[in-house]
Amino acid sequence: MKREPFVMVHVGQRPKSRINLEYGLRTRSWGFPKSKPEYSSARPRFAVLATGAGPRVPLGEWLEQRIDLWLCEVRTDFYEGRAPHWPDEEAQNTVKYPVRFGIEPLDVARGVSLDEHGPLGLVGSDAVRRSGIERGIGKLCELDPQPLLDAVGVQADWAQRQYVPLNRAPRFTAEQVEAPKRPGGGAGFISDPKKRKAVELHAENMAVAHYERQGWTVERLGKPYDLHCTRAREERRVEVKGTTGAATSVELTVNEVEHARNPRHTVDLYVVSDISVDVHSSEYAMSGGRVTHFEDWYPEEEDLRPRKFEYRLPFAN
Repeated sequence: MKREPFVMVHVGQRPKSRINLEYGLRTRSWGFPKSKPEYSSARPRFAVLATGAGPRVPLGEWLEQRIDLWLCEVRTDFYEGRAPHWPDEEAQNTVKYPVRFGIEPLDVARGVSLDEHGPLGLVGSDAVRRSGIERGIGKLCELDPQPLLDAVGVQADWAQRQYVPLNRAPRFTAEQVEAPKRPGGGAGFISDPKKRKAVELHAENMAVAHYERQGWTVERLGKPYDLHCTRAREERRVEVKGTTGAATSVELTVNEVEHARNPRHTVDLYVVSDISVDVHSSEYAMSGGRVTHFEDWYPEEEDLRPRKFEYRLPFAN
């Protein structure tokens, strides 16, 4: 049995909490209103976001309940978020959850037992309870990941490899949270096309400035890739991605994957995360952002997870 560091989070059942859960899972980000001294040196491998059971009960009564839990990989260290991200932050144009980290949701397990025989064990179960008592502040503990991987249906032998191939994790959809809709629209990931375009343009502007400082001549293309960079006899092709959340994962088209894997091309991936958006400005004024830059980028199969399939209909009789 190999134990790994976890951060355990209790998510409330109020509509605002469930909207933020859906949005956090969709944008691969989570955050807390305040920090703890232990976060400075913490390097959790997994996060559990748990909801559906009230924590303000004696431990014995808590252990008799069941809960829904989302198992996630933790993909970034804790960092200070400087931009409003969750719906309630954007509504007030303020940062309410500055202690943030990136997550990759693996899948959900419904109605999980909180007693010692459940996949959380007593240590993980009590950590979730204590998180709920402290307004959802994450509690650190060490657990064997295998029971949780088995509970959500991830095909991975943790003791042998200590790695979760994303392409073998169940397909994930944030809609499984069943969050209530926000007034004027859903709780989706940058559903406003104008806002999404502004985020993408801000990231692209930062990428252009970076390559030009390095002496490259940059041409904006958009398709089949974002930037074409030349310097003397060198050539680089750049895919640019922008997000208001953490640098955890990005959406790729089939063409973008195939282009990056083509051995005739030298492709970089330039990601700008934690972009600040003034949602009260008609033009969505952008500022800031954290850069994650991958040169000579090649997307491996085990790091890709399909979101949808093209289905070829059989011949009609």
